[in-house]
Formats: sequence, C-alpha cells, structure tokens
Amino acid sequence: MADGELRLPLEEVHRVVRAAVGRLGLTGERGDLCARLFVEATRDGVYSHGVERLPRFARTVAAGLVDVSATPERTAGSGAVERWDGRRGPGNLNAWAAMDRAVALARTHGVGAVALGNTNHWMRGGTYGRQAAEAGLLAMCWSNTIANTSAAGEEPVVGNNPLVVAVPRPAGPLVLDMALSQFSVGVLTGYAQRGERLPVPGGFTAEGDLTHDAAAVLDSGRPAAVGRWKGFALAVVLDAWAAMLSGGAATHELGTDPEGESGQTQFFLALDPGVVSGPDEQERVADAVVASLHAAGADLRYPGEGTERARRENLERGLPVRRATWAEVSTLAGASA
Repeated sequence: MADGELRLPLEEVHRVVRAAVGRLGLTGERGDLCARLFVEATRDGVYSHGVERLPRFARTVAAGLVDVSATPERTAGSGAVERWDGRRGPGNLNAWAAMDRAVALARTHGVGAVALGNTNHWMRGGTYGRQAAEAGLLAMCWSNTIANTSAAGEEPVVGNNPLVVAVPRPAGPLVLDMALSQFSVGVLTGYAQRGERLPVPGGFTAEGDLTHDAAAVLDSGRPAAVGRWKGFALAVVLDAWAAMLSGGAATHELGTDPEGESGQTQFFLALDPGVVSGPDEQERVADAVVASLHAAGADLRYPGEGTERARRENLERGLPVRRATWAEVSTLAGASA
C-alpha cells in the first residue's frame, strides 16, 4: 500500500459515498446508481474517476454547474436515432440513461444511437461500454471535453475526447476506454502526485518541448494527443459528429476552466450482433481473439483485462482510497474519516 492510502471494504466505501451523494440531493434509485458508479470505478482500478472524483463532483453541484434534480429529455428522433437534452444533470446518470436507451433501441432496430447534449462529465467512460456489453451488445460511445490536448506543442484547441469501444464476451467483455491524449488528465495527476516519470512522453512543456514530466505537462496545460496529429484529427471529427447530432456544444464552445467544465456533448451507439450471428459464434470469435493475444506474448492483454485483474485485487484487499480524499468524502457524508 502506498503512503497516505487506505484499503477499505467495498461495503464501507459504498455506505459513505451513498450518504455523501444523498446529502448532495441525489435520493432514491438515482442516489443508489450515482454512488454505485463512483464506487465501481474505484473497484475496477479507474481511481481518478471513482471515489477520488467525488469531492470535485460536489464542488460542481455547489457551483450550480450540475443540477442534481434534472433528468434527460428526448427532444428529437426517428427510428433508431434520437437526440436528448441532458439538462445539466449529473453526468454519470445522464450517460447511463443514454446508453440504456441506445440498448433499448438496438433491441428493436438492431442498432440504437443516442446523441446527448447539455450534459456533464460522465466520470468513467468505460462504464457505459460495459453496460451495453453486459447486455450482449457491441457498443461505442464518446464525450467531448474542454480544449486540453495538443498535437505539436501548440495551445490546445481540441479536447482529449474519451472514446469507448466494447465487445460482449461471457468470460469478460473487451472494453477499450481511452482518452485521445497520450495520458488522461487523471493519470497525469496521479504521476505528478507520486513524483513518478511518465513511461513515454506525455505532453509538452511551456516551451513546447516533449517531456516525461507529468507535473510540467499539467503546468503547461498541453498534454500530447495520442498518435500526435492522428489523435488530434480523431478528436476533431468525434467532436463534430456528437455536436451535430445532439445540437449541443462543441469543444470550442465549452470554455477553458477545468473546474467550470459543463455542458458537454456525448454520443452512444449500441448494436445487437444477434441480428447476424448466434451467441455461440459471437463467443467463439471473442474468445479466439483473446487467445491469440495470450499466445503471442505473456505481456499482451486484451482491452479490459487489466480492469478484471484490478477488480479481483481490490475486492480481496479492499478499495484503495487516498487518506485526504477519504476525509473529504467522509465530511461530505456527515461522518468522520
């Protein structure tokens, strides 16, 4: 265990987080789901967007950026494609509802697409890919962000627009959950807090030089796009796609303050492979892809395999939470750490 870190039983973490979101005004089933999504992100090893993120979420509620009483509303659509207004509600609840609707549309039409505007940070994006995959569907979803990613050291003009792609598999879904920056802001923050060197250059200094120093990247505000110009271009088209379909804000309309980020745009796609193949074929294909990776090298793993490992370890040892964060969350819950 790292210095300054606690290991806590999942049940205790969930109890305190549930109390905290309840005091923010999220009650009943909405409060239950909101708390579960925060806790499960930490359980699965996505610490920057789990319990660690809850104090920042509370600040956005206090600042009026998130309306805890708001629920998403359908504003347009035809057939398998719909537009929804998130009404500045809690981002994780809005995203869950949007993917749930995409899954329902896919059950009817074979494919379902929901474009969601005027929403907030969805926390762990991979949650919604898993949501569809665990229902037996293929899925893609992404969110735009404020401008925070640089191709060649320039002032950022695109977001790191996280992209999720999921494939159902009974033994464990394949879930790609990636920011379009080489490292997400949460991961950079973790490296900076630990004083560790990034394994590959993660961004640029204020002078425009590539660096392994996470703190320098955060100070400059210029994380590198994954694949440099390729990641930059992908961020641009995902942003335009989601904004066009949702009627929501594109990155250039979102402002620049990370603490004030609100009004984001997201897109959710679910596809039922059962319209063209049976469950046995689907399982055989997914298992064969995984087996081929494992056979090629002991260090190769499928997208999402690390999540399965982190989940097992954290359930056995307890969920890791920084002491400082736990004190904040406990205060939000009206309890002492």
